[in-house]
Amino acid sequence: MEQIAAYIAPAATILAALIVASNLGARITGWGFIIYTIGSIAWLAIGLTVGPSSLAWQNAILLPLNLFGIWRWLGRQSGIEEGAEAAARKSRALDSETLFPLSVLGKAELIGADNSKLGHCVDAMTGCQSGRIDYLVISDGGIAGVGETLRRFEWEDAMVQDGDVHTSLDRKSFDRLPELSRDDWPGR
Repeated sequence: MEQIAAYIAPAATILAALIVASNLGARITGWGFIIYTIGSIAWLAIGLTVGPSSLAWQNAILLPLNLFGIWRWLGRQSGIEEGAEAAARKSRALDSETLFPLSVLGKAELIGADNSKLGHCVDAMTGCQSGRIDYLVISDGGIAGVGETLRRFEWEDAMVQDGDVHTSLDRKSFDRLPELSRDDWPGR
């Protein structure tokens, strides 16, 4: 048992950290916490059988925190996302404007005129009083945020469809959009 736990504990902890750090959505993050829980149980077993006792105590505390993470991401947050998706689906059948959840703007792909992926939405700037979206911040290139280029993309050129943001721009036009520094975006 000790040897199995000695393999499971670090592997589960590393995999869970990768999943949670990737921030790929509520369901995937929830699964990361399930894997963290497996790791905590394995570390707890190691701490109880071979020591040190501090390892056992640490994971006795982490275990309920990981269970909370499961509830938070697979229970509560997943339900909220399902509610938002249901509202968007219902709005498509109505005679008024179709709705979409704003959370889409933090994770959607920007799809160009030829259906190519131009970039990834990372944020949106919205008026405090009007509630009107002014512009999106689109990440292009790089790996896991390293070497990426941030661009300002005007909301008037956007249309949300099936969880992505679509535009009539092609790659050349997109590449001419103004670049943003990581820590200094325009106020208007």
